[in-house]
Amino acid sequence: MGWQSVSFLTDASHAEPICDALLEAGALSASIEDADAGTPDEQPLFGEPGSVPSSGWTHSRIVALLEPDADIDALLSEAVAAIGLNEIPAYGVEAVEEQNWVQLTQSQFDPIRVSERLWIVPSWHETPDPAAVNLILDPGMAFGTGSHPTTRLCLEWLERNVSEGCSVLDYGCGSGILAIAAARLGAARVAGVDIDPQAVEAARSNAERNGVAALFADSAQPVAGEYDVVVANILSNPLRVLAPAICAHVRSGGRLALSGILREQAEEIMAIYAQWLPMQVADMREDWVCLAGVKP
Repeated sequence: MGWQSVSFLTDASHAEPICDALLEAGALSASIEDADAGTPDEQPLFGEPGSVPSSGWTHSRIVALLEPDADIDALLSEAVAAIGLNEIPAYGVEAVEEQNWVQLTQSQFDPIRVSERLWIVPSWHETPDPAAVNLILDPGMAFGTGSHPTTRLCLEWLERNVSEGCSVLDYGCGSGILAIAAARLGAARVAGVDIDPQAVEAARSNAERNGVAALFADSAQPVAGEYDVVVANILSNPLRVLAPAICAHVRSGGRLALSGILREQAEEIMAIYAQWLPMQVADMREDWVCLAGVKP
C-alpha cells in the first residue's frame, strides 16, 4: 500500500507555518520547494557566511505525504485553521507507490572513475581499485555525488592543482566531496562551508568515513583566513553575489576555481571576477564550464 502526495502553492510567510501545521495534523512529511524552479523566476536561496539567509521562496510549493486513507480536505482544513487561514488552497494529489527506497536510491549510484588514480565509491560498494585514491561517499541529503558534470570538472581541476601541504577552501561544500578529495590529494589544511546544515552534517560524516581531518561549518559561522586554493561549485547567481567574499579567501598567488556555470554564463562571471583576479575557461563538460585563475 502506498501513500498520497498532496501539493499546493503558498507564499514565503506561510510556508514554514503551514508545514508545521500539516505535521501536527497528521502528515507524514512536509517539504517546501521553489514553485518557480526551472524558470527564469527561480529564486536561489544562499547566504554569505556570517549572514542570515533569506526567509524563503516568494512562490513556494508545499508537498505533503499522507497516509493512503487520510481525509485530505479534513487534514488541510485543520492545518490552515491552525495558522489563521479561512480556506484550504487548491491542491493536487499523486499516488506514491511503496518501494524499497534505500535499495532504489543505492541502485542509482555506482563507482565513478574520475581519472587514472581517483575514484568516487558509494559507501555501500566495494572499491574497484584498492590502490587508487578512493573517495568513499554517502551523499545523504547533500549535493555532490560525483556524477554531475560540474563536480567532475572541479575534481579534475583539483587533481591538477592541489599540491602537497597546501590549504584548500570548498565554498558551498555540499557532501564535502571536493574538500575530501583535496585532503586525499595532499592538502594539509582543508575547510568547507555551506548554507545547508544537513550538507555540513553529510560532509562531516563523509570526512570521518574517509579518515580526513577537515573543518566544515554552515554559513551562520564566518569563514576566516586565506587559502592557497579555493573552489566554489555552486550556481551562477550565488557566484555573482558572493564574488567579493569568495575572492577575499584566495591568498596572493593562490588559485580559484568556479563551476556550476553554463557555457553561455562564462563571460559574465569572468567579467565580474576580473576586478579581483583574471579568470579563464579551464575545462568544459557537456554544457558546463570550470573557470580558473590565479590571484595577483
